Amino acid sequence: MTSSKRVETKLIHAGELRPRVAGAVNLPIFQSATYEYGGEDNYHDIRYIRLNNTPNHIVLGEKLAAIEGAEAGMVAASGMAAISTALLSILSKGDHILLQDCLYGGTHDFVTKDLPALGIEHDFIDASDPASWEKKIRKETKAIYVETIANPLLDVPELAAVVDFARDHKIISIVDNTFASPINFRPAEMGFDLSVHSCTKYLNGHSDIVGGACIGKATLVKNITRKLNHFGGTMDPHAAFLLHRGMKTLALRVRHQNESALKIAQYLEKHSAIGKVNYPGLESHPAHARAAKWFDGFGGMLSFELKEENPAIADQFLKALQYPISAPSLGGVESLITRPATTSHLGLSKADRKSIGISDSLIRFSTGIEATEDLIDDFDQALKKVSVKVSK
Repeated sequence: MTSSKRVETKLIHAGELRPRVAGAVNLPIFQSATYEYGGEDNYHDIRYIRLNNTPNHIVLGEKLAAIEGAEAGMVAASGMAAISTALLSILSKGDHILLQDCLYGGTHDFVTKDLPALGIEHDFIDASDPASWEKKIRKETKAIYVETIANPLLDVPELAAVVDFARDHKIISIVDNTFASPINFRPAEMGFDLSVHSCTKYLNGHSDIVGGACIGKATLVKNITRKLNHFGGTMDPHAAFLLHRGMKTLALRVRHQNESALKIAQYLEKHSAIGKVNYPGLESHPAHARAAKWFDGFGGMLSFELKEENPAIADQFLKALQYPISAPSLGGVESLITRPATTSHLGLSKADRKSIGISDSLIRFSTGIEATEDLIDDFDQALKKVSVKVSK
């Protein structure tokens, strides 16, 4: 089949089995733990569900690689399975890693609480200040890790500088591309060695599975897969089927979410009850120029603070909303809203959250695919209720 350069076509056709299985338009769920022996002479090539090589796994890996323009891809049981296994396949006792200072809470916890026990050290960097990175690199440094759009403050690192820095120092560049998704940014095209995803979020898009992915250079993906084979963090075939199905609408969903989130961010920025809005699509955002240069869209995530910086009032606002669901996670067809201090970053101490700018009253919003006008009207009525309570 002729290959397409367009992501919409790749999402539907890349990696699919030819000929189709019994003529089925959709890839079946291969609900089989084990397969007939085919003469394999390598343990990792034996067809077995834990070894990530069932048809469901293979098709997803090839499709993920195709949509990011990378050499290879693989899936895991969760985003954290992908992230932790990727780091442990690259780092070992005595090694050191540089990481963006504002990270997803699960990644931060793993790096600060689990890696030290394995003899692996780390330093956090200001990902917007490349000149400061030299002071923290060591001869033991093996990798640099950032997020395309940081969770939950929506900063955009100096991504091109990360790639150059890694290349100059012969270390591995890793980016968590969950917030941007491959529709808005494809790390391999910039030269990143590896991207990681929580497939739970945009890639699946329906809030009904957990999953993770690693995409990048074939040698790295192969090593991560082999490590994951021993850890056992393999994606279940039914979850793989749902991810495969969800990815087909990724471009449609994300482009609507890009447009909707920008309109909501612009509305909030002008509202008298709002103190600050974090969204890279706003011209007021400090990283707007970088995002506009590198991304095809600014994403469906934003965060903001009410002028009244009080967690209790923030909670009143959340309860007054009718459409967004107050829940952790993000990237689904339904809008979700949360205070990171109570969900994604609850594992960080209050002092750690404060040091990277995450206040207890910060609100994070994941834009769904509802009508933008309905979401704005809902925000408006909820903000009026909160304003009335504050004024009293």
